[in-house]
Amino acid sequence: MFKESKRSGSAETLIGLGTHVEGKLVSESSIRIEGEYRGDIDCKGDVIIGECGVARSGIIARDLTIAGKVFGDIVAKGRLTITASGQLFGNVLAHTMLIQDGGIYNGNCRMERAVEQRNRHSQDGVAEPALQQQQQVKETQAKEKARQAG
Repeated sequence: MFKESKRSGSAETLIGLGTHVEGKLVSESSIRIEGEYRGDIDCKGDVIIGECGVARSGIIARDLTIAGKVFGDIVAKGRLTITASGQLFGNVLAHTMLIQDGGIYNGNCRMERAVEQRNRHSQDGVAEPALQQQQQVKETQAKEKARQAG
């Protein structure tokens, strides 16, 4: 149906402008959100939040590009990019992070190099799943809120 060459560089799942979706989204391929999404996203590919896109989500992805708005915690196994029009309100665990001039980010960030992750995992004997990493980000956020309140 599709040739491999047509798939590269584009998302296979699109939530279009004017569309509102709620629930949990699990995908093996890339996702692009131009509408509104509420719920968790667990994506083995890349996630793109377009300029008109709004996600009220915890997001786990390989690479994440935010040109719209995201309210929630992020785990990017590769690169997190916040474009000049992008806004992120939440905590981040990422390998690499890029914020363009004009981009907005409010939250806590933890970054690890791939080598450090591999060394830690080899000492533990098993790789730490992305959901556990996201839980750590949430725990850090709760501690920060408690510190600010007290």
